[in-house]
Amino acid sequence: MLVIGIAGGSGSGKTTVVNSITSKLKEKVVVIPQDSYYKDSSHLPMEERQQINFDHPDAIDFGLLCEQLAELKNGNVIEQPVYSYITCSRSKTETITVAPADVIIIEGILVFTCKELRDQMDIKIFVDADDDDRLMRIMARDILERGKTVEMVIDRYTKTVKPMYLQFIEPSKRYADIIIPQGGHNKVAVDIISATVEKSLREKMREEGE
Repeated sequence: MLVIGIAGGSGSGKTTVVNSITSKLKEKVVVIPQDSYYKDSSHLPMEERQQINFDHPDAIDFGLLCEQLAELKNGNVIEQPVYSYITCSRSKTETITVAPADVIIIEGILVFTCKELRDQMDIKIFVDADDDDRLMRIMARDILERGKTVEMVIDRYTKTVKPMYLQFIEPSKRYADIIIPQGGHNKVAVDIISATVEKSLREKMREEGE
């Protein structure tokens, strides 16, 4: 089993990299998104929920994420939480059943900020991108998928996304084994990484079989 961490700022192209790897390895891969592990805020009034800083490490339930990753590495099935950005809460009735796979990808903006989580990773990839490119992707995503207005997106980017990127996410790049410049659209880098992952998986499976 191979555990890959993929980090980078919001809108950097992490999903593109994840999709490229999964398309080559197909059923051998399971993806664990950091976004499923935001702490539940259903006990707070909606006004307070809407002020949550989703780009701060304290917003993530790293304890549960590390625990469930360890379960997968031990060959056990997990019940991954379901989180809604609309209600800013974790579902009380719904989970996603996730079975172990040859490759586990942990993907999210803050996944390198937790040492316990980093220590469980075999390969760490940081997806880098220009601020302007990231902002454009954030606007497109938040307006279409999260019901935000242009004004809300720009306000959040200015007050939390950019400052938190500079404080937490960009510095976590030093933990990466591989850095992809120009975001997920760097096809050469993505192809090389996919080949590296396939090679590392073969070697790891050979070692585990000995």
